[in-house]
Amino acid sequence: MDRYSFFGPLPALAEPEESALAPTWKRTVGGLTVGIAGGALFAFAGAPLAWMLGALITVTAISLAGARLAIPARLRTLMVAVLGVMLGAAFTPEVATQIAAWATAVVVMLGFLVATMALVVVFLRLGMGVDPATAYFSGAPGGITEMVIAGEAHGADSRVITLMHATRILVIVAVIPFYFRVLEGIDVPTLPPASARLLLTPVFDGLLMAACAVGGYWLARRLRIPAAALVGPMLLSAAVHMAGWTAASPPVELIAAAQVVVGTALGARFAGLTLRRVWPHLLVGAASAVLMMALAWVTAVLFAEALDLDRTALLLALVPGGLVEMGLIALSLDVDTAMVSTLHVLRIAAIMLIAPIAFTLIRRRGTGHR
Repeated sequence: MDRYSFFGPLPALAEPEESALAPTWKRTVGGLTVGIAGGALFAFAGAPLAWMLGALITVTAISLAGARLAIPARLRTLMVAVLGVMLGAAFTPEVATQIAAWATAVVVMLGFLVATMALVVVFLRLGMGVDPATAYFSGAPGGITEMVIAGEAHGADSRVITLMHATRILVIVAVIPFYFRVLEGIDVPTLPPASARLLLTPVFDGLLMAACAVGGYWLARRLRIPAAALVGPMLLSAAVHMAGWTAASPPVELIAAAQVVVGTALGARFAGLTLRRVWPHLLVGAASAVLMMALAWVTAVLFAEALDLDRTALLLALVPGGLVEMGLIALSLDVDTAMVSTLHVLRIAAIMLIAPIAFTLIRRRGTGHR
């Protein structure tokens, strides 16, 4: 910890027992039961993105209360692939004519990333006394797993990084739908409105989407594409839909199931931790998320009109709340889901490719000045 912290220092976070995170069948059944119950409760209450938010919030609360819940990696991978196919379905043949117009939006997004990450890192370093490596990889809004691996390689605290990123996504995913409903007067439905029923999905379309999920994941793994379970199926689905081979998207039952699994898996990341141990980290992570959302809102207000883009779509493209989650909200709001998904893919790729290299260069330069 750093002696120059203004509010801190943030207390050390001990590693939970590895057995607390193992996805046994009892923990899997328990996690899915809690997630489904939470999603059903939120759906009954008419909450936005009810199945994902209900599972996320309920499982998080119960995990911090001491329950040991878990989701197997293979089940999460399968459901993430379903959501990847769904996001790819937003790339209609008409989207090809719009891609060139996104170039300036990409530049704005990259500038926003640099500014946001710098502010969050400064907040964690000077405000909370977090060590340089942990602060840097906690403030880099990329994939949780990739940032943890890169952070560990540079001596960072992997538990703090995991908790910061999990809290960031949790807070953003929980706040954004209610922001649109309460402050913007835009309703975010429980499920994307264009979804068809499972029994009404044509066999050819169903087989084609299944091939996109399996083939896209396999191809992305072979090519070592980051977030292969999501990006691979999304890209293959996008190619199929832009070619006009199908206009179908995964059925509503599968989307609801995928939301439950993704929400439960995120909430289960807090297994083995207690609220008493982690509440300072949760507060700091939440504060970082609020800072990111505020900066995204300001950036969207300043640039949307100049770029001739929908402000809601640009806001969703900038807020680092997760590709799957922001894509689902974009689908539910019927805004430019293809642009939102594309910018998030580029955000994740840029962070994962550039952030570790940049940190090494910054550290070497700092050492050279001593």
